[in-house]
Amino acid sequence: MKLVSAFAIGLLFGCGILISGMGDPAKVLNFFDLAGTWDPSLAFVMGGALIVTAIGYRLAFRMGQPLLGGQFNLPTKQDLDVKLIGGSAVFGIGWGLSGFCPGGLVPVLGLGLPGALLTAATIVAGILTARWMISMSNRKLTAEA
Repeated sequence: MKLVSAFAIGLLFGCGILISGMGDPAKVLNFFDLAGTWDPSLAFVMGGALIVTAIGYRLAFRMGQPLLGGQFNLPTKQDLDVKLIGGSAVFGIGWGLSGFCPGGLVPVLGLGLPGALLTAATIVAGILTARWMISMSNRKLTAEA
């Protein structure tokens, strides 16, 4: 049941991304181009997503546990650190350069567009680089102790 549910939710998400235009890098980049060919339509997509998310969270937390069992796993860390700020900056720069948000990239990967494949490759490279850097930092701290 969980697998069917995950597939259905992913399919709905992917269709929404494609229908809203979030999978089109030109549309996304035009949203960020305030001084040029600005396209404000994605603000409505994001606003709609925020409304649906707010309602969904409210309903989900009233239930006390996820519909298909288990428990909610929410982050507990609330402070800002270099990793969070740096990662956010790199995320924003990557989104601004490529026009692909990782969430919007996933359904577009199925189309086999070269730009989408390149963006996915750079995301994977960034994840691996970050993990390597954290590993090296942890080794240094262990060696100093």
